[in-house]
Amino acid sequence: MMRPKLAFAMSPEKTRHVFNAALLSRLSACCDVVATSPLQNLDSAESRAILADTEVLVTGWGCPMLSPAILRTASKLRLIAHAAGTVKFTVDPSAYARGIRVTHAAEANAVPVAEFTLAAILFANKRIFEFRDLYQADTSRRSSHRLMDENVGNFGRTIGLVGASRIGRKVAALLQHFDFEVLLYDPFVQPGDPVTAGADLVDLDTLMARADVVSIHAPSLPNNRAMIGPRQLELMQDGATLINTARGALVDEAALLRELRSGRIQAVIDVTDPEIPPPDSLFFSLPNVFLTPHIAGAIGTERGRLGLMAVEEVERFVRGDTLLYEVEPALLERLA
Repeated sequence: MMRPKLAFAMSPEKTRHVFNAALLSRLSACCDVVATSPLQNLDSAESRAILADTEVLVTGWGCPMLSPAILRTASKLRLIAHAAGTVKFTVDPSAYARGIRVTHAAEANAVPVAEFTLAAILFANKRIFEFRDLYQADTSRRSSHRLMDENVGNFGRTIGLVGASRIGRKVAALLQHFDFEVLLYDPFVQPGDPVTAGADLVDLDTLMARADVVSIHAPSLPNNRAMIGPRQLELMQDGATLINTARGALVDEAALLRELRSGRIQAVIDVTDPEIPPPDSLFFSLPNVFLTPHIAGAIGTERGRLGLMAVEEVERFVRGDTLLYEVEPALLERLA
């Protein structure tokens, strides 16, 4: 049986650590690798010649859009294995009409986001950054001791999860190891869903009003834009924390900054809209904001998990086994 021909399409600068030597060796063991250097300009004559012979295309961050014209060039293509998260900005829907199968590594990218979120929840309830600032300003620890007598700590706190995405579900599972009450808002989750075994389904306003920490895990879709608006933010308890590792567009940031300026709530923000705020944005200067540059997802060595998942899917495809992370056309509209 002839082995399928495989090529890569991604940006080497953005995908360092995704495929190490061991993973590349596994791909070579099940496929004939047409070109080891990733394709970056799919319109070049060289790229088109490679694509015309490719049956398995491994894509990643920096891959140009696989447009209908490009897909027509890749006339033998049978599988697109995306070694990253969403495929909405990489794969044109016409791929499905061609019978091309698509798989992605969003499940792998969800792992570090869930870990980051858990750490943020634990630190937020412990008010760790406030303690740091107090200690730096008052080495006698008197002000730190006063804060210890307030409503701080992780025992018996209420955590609200907005969205039962793959990340939201991973966070919910991690929270079961702690003494938390977990609330969940997701209009697509029905009673009896496995996630409800560890989280109580509530409406969004109830979640915002009751949670000590609100963590956002909804997809960024047109109907979700600014879903956390002035009303929801005003419902948050004094001293509560908002965590956003999803997308900045899900939050009305002007309303959020108004609440933050009052000092009434705190925020852990990994994503903003726009992706990089203006230099004079209060996100950079408010003491009750912990801002990070979109690092919750796979960075550094964590990217190796993306490559591993893509390689395992290619191996399943070659063996004729069921793909575990196939992207079905019907799910595209609900993907982030």
